[in-house]
Order: sequence, then C-alpha cells, then structure tokens
Amino acid sequence: MSSPDDIDDSAAPLIEHLAELRTRLIRSVIAFIVGMVLCFTVATPIFNFLTAPLCEVLSQRGQDCDLIFISPQEGFFVAIKVSLLGGFMLAFPVIAHQMWRFVAPGLYKSEKGAFLPFLISSPVMFLLGAAFAFYVVTPLAYDFFLGFQQFGEDGEAIAVGDPMNQPGLSVVFQGSAQEYLNLTVKFIVAFGMCFQLPVLLTLMGKAGLVSAEGLGNVRKYAVVAILVLAALVTPPDVITQVILFVVVYGLYEVSIFLVRRVEKTREAKLRAEGVWFEDDDDPEAAEDFGDIEAGDEGRAR
Repeated sequence: MSSPDDIDDSAAPLIEHLAELRTRLIRSVIAFIVGMVLCFTVATPIFNFLTAPLCEVLSQRGQDCDLIFISPQEGFFVAIKVSLLGGFMLAFPVIAHQMWRFVAPGLYKSEKGAFLPFLISSPVMFLLGAAFAFYVVTPLAYDFFLGFQQFGEDGEAIAVGDPMNQPGLSVVFQGSAQEYLNLTVKFIVAFGMCFQLPVLLTLMGKAGLVSAEGLGNVRKYAVVAILVLAALVTPPDVITQVILFVVVYGLYEVSIFLVRRVEKTREAKLRAEGVWFEDDDDPEAAEDFGDIEAGDEGRAR
C-alpha cells in the first residue's frame, strides 16, 4: 500500500537518467539561444533602457547623454552582452522548469512541497534586487561619480598654449558604452544575488542546517562579512557600499525571522504528532531525536 509520501517511480538505470539530463540541458540551451537571438534583434532599445539612470543624472546636470565606442568592435560586443543578459532572463523560466522536471521524480511529495516555494521565490527575489539596484542604487552611484567632473569658466576647456589666460580646466564625462554596461550589470547582479540571502538561509533552516539562535549569535561576524562583501562587489564609493550594507544586513535580520518561523512551524507539527520533547533544545537530545526521526523516515520510505 503506497503512502502519500511515497517516492515517484524512477527506477530507471543510470544511463537513462543521463540521457534525460542531456535532453533537459539541450532544451535549456535551445531556449537560451532563442532568447539571445530575440534580444539581439532589439539590443539597441534594451541598451537605451539600461542607460536611463545615467541619462537622468546627466539631464539634471544639463549635459547630453552621449556614450562613445572607444574601439571598432565595441558596439558589437555591447550588443552581445545585452543579448546574453536578456536571453538568460527570457530563458530562465524554461531552464528552471527543465531542471525541476529532472530532479522532481527523485523527491518525496513532502520534499517537493517544501522545495517548490523556494524555487519560485528565488527568481522573484533576484528581480526585486535587480530592480532596487537599477532604480535606486545606480542613479545614486552615477550622481556620486559624475560629481567629480569639473568645468572651466563658461564651460570652456583649457586654452592650449595660453598658460597666462586660462579660462579653467574642463574634465567632463565621455563614457564608454561597454564600461557603462559592465558597471550597470555588476550592480544588478550583485544586488540580485544579495537578495537571495533570505531564500538561502530559510531553506537551510528548513533543512536543519542553521537555527535562528545560531544566526543571532554570529550576528557580529555577519556584520563584518557584509561589510567586506559591500566593499568587494560595489565600486569604491561610500554611498553604494553603505546602501548595500544596510540592505543586506536588513535581509539577514529578515532571514533570522523567517528561520524562527520555520522552527516554530516544525515545533507545532511535532507537538501535534506527540513527538516533541521539552529537552529538544539540548544538542545531544536533539541529535538523538534526529537519529530517531531519520530512522522513522527510512522505514517509511
């Protein structure tokens, strides 16, 4: 008699699993290539959209939003990078679906129910982080960077050969399109990945790898680690680093709250099943209970 937690029928030999993996990977690659080709045909509008934060800052300063190519092939590589980024974003639902179809048969129904919400929330959190970087952090960062421009009198450049009557030195922004794209993508990816922190820690808490108490005890070390992360993944400006630190530390506190909720849910479930003991907070008792629970699960399987 099969139980609701029975594993799906997947007694296929190894070669069949490898063949299925190859099929899933081929479909993912095809989806990525199709998405990349589609984005390549509209690479210019996508790039123009990505330049919005810079153009807004320049407009506020009364400057034209002009980027330049410093090499003949730069325009082509900019289009390729835009296509790669856009193609991956378009193909991600297909890629995630193919990977899920490959691993799902090896999971119990309860494991599927526990893992699927995290699979859905991960891209959502990434998009939130990317949107926060694009609409909040990037304009502030470019406003900071462009503040180091200097303009001569009446906006005129230095007069060559006239050292006695110089109107003033002008140092203005003439940005490379490729350098701008690299920096903007770096912002988007960095914040998108940092927004995965609650998803990762909550999943680890559900698996019993971390606890809310443990995360709280290492808070001071987490602060140092977040400061180092902010210094590594952002350009060397204080504003962006402070914003990233505040956001990631806030996400860390949110993660502690979510892990605590997971622990309370687990405790309530165990109490309802009559297998919760008050001395479960003791590490040795918890370890013994974990062995018993693992044995029960093995017998159920």
